[in-house]
Amino acid sequence: MRVTVVVPSHARPVRLRWCLDALARQTVPAEVIVVCDDPEPPEVGEGVRLIRLPPGTGTAPVQRNAGWRAASGALVAFTDDDCRPEPAWLEHLLAAYEDGAVVQGRTIPDPDEAHLLARSPRARTLAVDPPGAWGQTANILYPKDLLERLGGFDERFHSAGEDADLLQRALGRGARQVAARDAVVRHAVETPTLAEQLQSLKRWEAVPALVRRHPQLRDGMPLRVFWKHHHATLALALRGAAAKRPALALPWLAQAAPRYGWDARGRARSVAELPAQALLDATEMAIVARGAVKARTPLL
Repeated sequence: MRVTVVVPSHARPVRLRWCLDALARQTVPAEVIVVCDDPEPPEVGEGVRLIRLPPGTGTAPVQRNAGWRAASGALVAFTDDDCRPEPAWLEHLLAAYEDGAVVQGRTIPDPDEAHLLARSPRARTLAVDPPGAWGQTANILYPKDLLERLGGFDERFHSAGEDADLLQRALGRGARQVAARDAVVRHAVETPTLAEQLQSLKRWEAVPALVRRHPQLRDGMPLRVFWKHHHATLALALRGAAAKRPALALPWLAQAAPRYGWDARGRARSVAELPAQALLDATEMAIVARGAVKARTPLL
């Protein structure tokens, strides 16, 4: 069965080149479509179809919708421009495919960059052990006819959540979700500055609206109210500070402290970076809370 790979891209020419090199090494043939809104088109090479959108208009769901609608394959696999699929990625996705099912592969931090996770307290990447409720588009496959019936990605989730929304709507329409753990994508490890990471948190304002639409996503959330465990333990720490019970901060400290070793230097560095982590967690909670007010649903 013919498969099309859709890669949305924005301002990552080197990462995109690595992604396309990985796709060129796949053990099964596939049509590859790159969708971008960059002012200058990226170099994609022969055999790759490039769809250009007007600069500044190509949010991720818009790009993915443009890509799958142009696909010639009956199956559409999604990955991102900061990912490197392993050579047998598509082969394993196709082997796991069952008629009408959504197939989710495994996503791991790129081993070539994994050392950055221990060096930077703000290093970020993606790890997904399928099947998962959030349907991350770094590594997932849909039948094209299912995408057509669903209308594709909801472009109102322009900053985050469109992938989870699509999966939950697919499941609600009776589609099955299949895990393909041997279909592995390596996700980049980024090391943003504190200012860059604070700026990036704004996208999570969309999460409460997503959870209101799909309340089953609350399964596994602490008390079904906190989006992340960090949020729950920070709330406990703040309550402890108000009640002069510092022991209540220990769960958050255990989660938030970076690990740089147990010698004096490592412990000192971990303690020095706790204020920045507290700022990030508190800002993220505030952004989610603002989204919860707008969506009229409890979430922190």
